[in-house]
Amino acid sequence: MLLCGVSLVTGLPAQTGTQVVVLGTGTPNPDPERSGPAVAVVVNGTAYLVDAGAGVMRRAAQGARNGIVALSAARIGIVFLTHLHSDHTIGLPDVIHTGWILGRSQPLKVFGPPGTARLTRHLTEAWAEDIANRTRGLQPHTADGWRVDAHDVRGGVVYRDSNVTVTAFSVPHDGWKLALGYRLQTRDRSVVISGDTHPSDAVVKACNGCDVLLHEVYSSEQFARQEPAWRRYHADAHTSTTELAALASRARPGLLVLYHQLYWSASDLDLLREIRAGYGGMVVSAKDLGIY
Repeated sequence: MLLCGVSLVTGLPAQTGTQVVVLGTGTPNPDPERSGPAVAVVVNGTAYLVDAGAGVMRRAAQGARNGIVALSAARIGIVFLTHLHSDHTIGLPDVIHTGWILGRSQPLKVFGPPGTARLTRHLTEAWAEDIANRTRGLQPHTADGWRVDAHDVRGGVVYRDSNVTVTAFSVPHDGWKLALGYRLQTRDRSVVISGDTHPSDAVVKACNGCDVLLHEVYSSEQFARQEPAWRRYHADAHTSTTELAALASRARPGLLVLYHQLYWSASDLDLLREIRAGYGGMVVSAKDLGIY
């Protein structure tokens, strides 16, 4: 299926304009079909990674094998974290060290909410013996590729280069003092990524007719079957299909992409049916390595 020349399923579109590559759609529940949450926005041969869930570098390698060279390990040089839950960060050591081993020469840039700099510092300390072995032994290596240039950010424009302007905004999620969503504005597309959040006006404002809105979601129909404690948690931390339909109607994205989906025995078709009951815009349910 094509939208403006871009494949809505796994495949290789023309390498023109901004591509949104969903590297992982998973949740903390291990699923061999879905890697942990990670999205790459690819612009002019550069990948801007949002979150780093389990399996992120394997999925990126698959994308590179499919022809998206920006997803080659050594070329992934910047990551934006939405929040510090383990399922969104557990692949970060893989990004740091695999990229270095395969030739990244510059420190990895990492942006995220307060605690991000401390997280990356501890990750570097945890792998100190590995770093010492590779830098002092016979293995060829770059001098600085293992280093991390980390920045705690709170909102507003957090990064800008010739390809993209990245703006962070606060979203409500499960008691975190600060969780973030991101808007990535390129010359040809505006992409908004919700991160984990319950329904938020901040997402509506950040999108406001954006080209692509990637938003987390759970099945409204299956929600009622969950245990009461989990219902309380998910209602506070995440967004149902019914809630997302109402939010997307206000946000007016050109394309709504469901990701980080909690199915609870529902299917992609079920999620889309639940969304379409209250939303008339274009919507897809993401799969790993889907390109939008």
